[in-house]
Amino acid sequence: MEQILKVNSIEQIHEILNLGKPKHPLITVIDVSDLEIPQEIVGVKVVTNMYCIALKDEHCGMEYGWNSYDFENGTLLFTAPYQAFSATKPLAKNEEEGWMFFFHPDFLKKSFLAKKIGQYNFFEYQINEALHLSKSERHILTNIISNIQEEYVKKADTQSQSIIISNLELLLNYSLRFYERQFINRSVDNQDIVSGFEIILNTFLDENLLSKNGIPTIHQFAEKMNVSPNYLSDLVRKVTGISAKNHINNLVQRKAEEMLLNSNNSVSEIAYLLGFNYPHYFTRFFKLKTGITPSNYRKINNHAPVVHMI
Repeated sequence: MEQILKVNSIEQIHEILNLGKPKHPLITVIDVSDLEIPQEIVGVKVVTNMYCIALKDEHCGMEYGWNSYDFENGTLLFTAPYQAFSATKPLAKNEEEGWMFFFHPDFLKKSFLAKKIGQYNFFEYQINEALHLSKSERHILTNIISNIQEEYVKKADTQSQSIIISNLELLLNYSLRFYERQFINRSVDNQDIVSGFEIILNTFLDENLLSKNGIPTIHQFAEKMNVSPNYLSDLVRKVTGISAKNHINNLVQRKAEEMLLNSNNSVSEIAYLLGFNYPHYFTRFFKLKTGITPSNYRKINNHAPVVHMI
């Protein structure tokens, strides 16, 4: 049975990783070269109630998340509270390189970043969707981490928290920019993901599965495509210029227009076939998308009933 260890404080993290007493109760930057990991905790899943940003080298003896993946050199990982990390092998000091930055949500209390941090979707990406850094990008982020560490290690004053949070925001914004670069550089693979997303939705539309299952959510698409919902949503927005939700709605709208002009189904029947529980939901959806009701759309486009000849 997999062993899971729950950790609720920075102090506990330091204890588990055989580090000294932390310099701050709510945040810590750990130099991976300082780690000493005994055999008995190898493979143990450590689950914290904290955020973690970690720079992982190719052979670094740490895993993040619930699954194992191979990483390229210079990979940045983001985990939200109640994610997991574990050691893959015993470590002696100076055996590996990298850093881990843990911070408790309480550290952000009453700050501008407390609510804003939820906008950084990469904290909810799967681990195989990690950010792969160039040398220059790695240098930029490591310098910011050094600034954060320097600020909390020295004697804290009234400005320390705001300075650290400003640096954290800078780190997150740079990471967001680097992710956008990664999306562009992997445009071929990303186009394949978006194409797969559209194929799945069109299958739902063409096979009238919406009447049975309703309009699929981004979570359902992500599960079928083995990616995280946030990653898929961000990727669709980057490739198509609109959100995944709007992309879904646009395809449903086009199917609705096709059915309104090329079938004898009533508006209520079309609403049901497209997965709407009530006709007025469909009417409201269609009017928001086109500016007119489904019935008026038929009239304006001179819809004539389809006659089936025997």
